[in-house]
Amino acid sequence: MSDLFSTAVEDRLRARAPLAARLRPRSLDEVVGQQHLLAPGRPLRTLIEADRLSSVVLWGPPGTGKTTIARLVAGETAKAFEPLSAVSAGVKDVREVAERARARLGEHGQGTILFLDEVHRFNRTQQDSLLPHVEEGLLVLIGATTENPFFSLTSPLLSRSSLFRLEPLDHDALEALLQRALEDPRGLAGEVALDADALAHLVDRTDGDARHALTSLDVAAALALEAGRVSITLDDAEAALALRAIRYGDDEHYDVLSAFIKSIRGSDVDAGLYWLARMLEAGEDARLIARRLVILASEDVGLADSRGLLVADSAARAVEFVGLPEAQLNLAHAVVYLARAPKSNSVTTALSAAFADVREQPAGRVPAHLRDSHYSGAAVLGHGEGYQYPHDAPEGWVDQEYRPAEVANRRYWHPSGHGADVESGPRPASPDSKPGEDPVRN
Repeated sequence: MSDLFSTAVEDRLRARAPLAARLRPRSLDEVVGQQHLLAPGRPLRTLIEADRLSSVVLWGPPGTGKTTIARLVAGETAKAFEPLSAVSAGVKDVREVAERARARLGEHGQGTILFLDEVHRFNRTQQDSLLPHVEEGLLVLIGATTENPFFSLTSPLLSRSSLFRLEPLDHDALEALLQRALEDPRGLAGEVALDADALAHLVDRTDGDARHALTSLDVAAALALEAGRVSITLDDAEAALALRAIRYGDDEHYDVLSAFIKSIRGSDVDAGLYWLARMLEAGEDARLIARRLVILASEDVGLADSRGLLVADSAARAVEFVGLPEAQLNLAHAVVYLARAPKSNSVTTALSAAFADVREQPAGRVPAHLRDSHYSGAAVLGHGEGYQYPHDAPEGWVDQEYRPAEVANRRYWHPSGHGADVESGPRPASPDSKPGEDPVRN
């Protein structure tokens, strides 16, 4: 009776489960997408089918199949399967899993797989608690994470694991998944149909997230049936999708910032504004954006238009003084100005070349005529002797050496010729440096 009761409970739970749960693949062949990992002969599939999977980290956006793959491993392997979530588990839970694994190995010769979902939620101490068990082979770890593991996982844990990256589902894969949901008896077979424009809208708006696509289809189907219709319309799809808040993890945080800076450096005004809007919509710190613009103003615009630094600095001050949302306009002002400005990295390359000489060349002494001569006894030491005061010269400039002899002939700044970044003012020629040469290689 208890078995019949348990079966009845499972059947009812399955019937009440969300569409994404009801359609969870039961074999590797049912997985939609990730063919670079799971197609016949591909590395992850080969390891799973041969039951030779060592510790792995599955990294990918939500809804790409990380948990599904872990569950399929549980079905394919002869090892015991122990699931934990790093959201709620801790070192004590890991220790208990390890104790069970050791007993299981000693009594039955059976290995253990620990599936740790959201592994990036474990702090360094908690991650370190896994290492001894993974290192000795007591536990085979399958970690699932939406965050870049190079940012969120410790180097020792990463070095003991193979990394497999899962990609968002493309449009063809999402369309195939939704069509399966409409035809599968576990899904919506015989209940509703899906208009072509509604299908296209769901595919286009779910950003490669299989779970979101199926959940949206489930809601759209409920809306259509509630209205007495057996076909899901575009309006149903739009209502089901609503508008998801834009969010991104640590890795995409850096990727979006990189795209933002590179767009402005590339003088693409619209791209710069797009990435700015995307960051602000995602709740990015406006002060961080402002700091990056101030840096870019000298790094990439530089002397070609020195006013760019003033504009960027003003935008940064506006963020502090005015605050969001109004300061969005000040940031946009700076983005448009800096993207349209002529570009020069001569300041950046000049400073890099000077640093290279400081680090690689002998540290010469300050020439005697440049040394401080304002204290008692300096004249006896010869400090300041021979120094020529430029303001005494009619041209306001005199030809004298301002560097140690070891780097006296090195040239660091090469004007780009873009905008205002041109050679001007008196300057002695550098005998061993030609315009355009790399000063570090002279």
